[in-house]
Amino acid sequence: MTTLATTVVLVAGGAVSASAQQTAVTSDDSAVRSALQRVVDSGAPGAFAVIRDHGNPGLDRSLAIGKADLDGTPMNTDWRFRVGSNSKMFASVLVMRLAEQGRIDLDKPLRDYLPEGTLPQSWPITARQAMEHRAGVYDHTNNLLEQSGEETTDAFEKRIRNNVYEPKDLVAMSVKRGPQYTPGGAYSYSNTGYVLMGMAVEHLTGRPYAELLREQIFEPLKLRQTSFTVPEKGIAGPRITGYLTNDDRSKPLLDSTEQTASWIWSAGGVVSSASDLDRFLTALLAGSSGGLVSDDSLRQMASVLPTNTAKISYGLGLREITLSCGKVLGHGGIVQGYQTQTFATPDGKRTVVLFANASNNGAVTQSLTNTLEPAFCAKTTAAPAPRRSLKGNRSSSPFVPAVEDTRI
Repeated sequence: MTTLATTVVLVAGGAVSASAQQTAVTSDDSAVRSALQRVVDSGAPGAFAVIRDHGNPGLDRSLAIGKADLDGTPMNTDWRFRVGSNSKMFASVLVMRLAEQGRIDLDKPLRDYLPEGTLPQSWPITARQAMEHRAGVYDHTNNLLEQSGEETTDAFEKRIRNNVYEPKDLVAMSVKRGPQYTPGGAYSYSNTGYVLMGMAVEHLTGRPYAELLREQIFEPLKLRQTSFTVPEKGIAGPRITGYLTNDDRSKPLLDSTEQTASWIWSAGGVVSSASDLDRFLTALLAGSSGGLVSDDSLRQMASVLPTNTAKISYGLGLREITLSCGKVLGHGGIVQGYQTQTFATPDGKRTVVLFANASNNGAVTQSLTNTLEPAFCAKTTAAPAPRRSLKGNRSSSPFVPAVEDTRI
């Protein structure tokens, strides 16, 4: 919405040193603000970047631009939002904790850790392959969102906003399509793999997935703004309004804040905030000292393999992106109305949470992803506003590929 008035908030800026694994750099706040402006110019009501330097908290900063809703409320970096596929990091933590207890072997057939009949006996896929997106499991979300030919807003209202799906039914949609390739033989991003992991966690513990998240992650880390309330539709407390971009750009943005999120469940149903995401990722990358997973579990999660996209690798619920100043670990997430990128230097000393409140817009996705570069790395020259396409959005800053499905 390029006609919206722009609000910029800057808190405590300055030079920040990257992690020991990175080349020493100075991030450029003006370049970050320019990158966020391109996100808004591309069609998002608002966007923000929250940068935390855990070696020198005095250098923390929060930059916000645009609006939290179309009523004109300024964007607020403290409010809650849907984190989409960042939820996969949370799911992976629960799985790795079970592996540490010997309750699941990541390299044995996953069907043995699921309710009987969930997967065919002939399917040899493992939990590790599912978490790496290398199991050959068809992504059930393609059935619900469909490909070209139907407006995304129509699909959202017909099958997403109010519908309540059982996890086993989501998996059944995938199983009907059969294996997509030999397990381990390729990379193909599949939300269904993480629905399977959520089901395995419930089956092995006999506990609801939401309770396990709360007791093992949210409460120990004091993540007071983080919840998993699927299928409740609302977001409690101060929250940012999410907007789904209509395929017909002449039509207005659709408020998609309220939705059951059951269609994505453990693969994308978490609601959180920038401060909580920072605390979670920092604890995760601290390994044993962080209290979430052991050092060995973290090593496995961060042992990434190449994907189909240059500069992008994937481990067990962690994505690695190669920037000009080094590698960062974390995840991205897109769910109707919301986009988030949550990454950190490998030692967890520096985190960046990027956010925009619009989806189904490739230019917004690419602009937000490109903000990782100035947020982590050395000063770069600001670029003009992008064309409204992924290919037309390359700036003079190093290009960071957008890897999420831009419909989700």
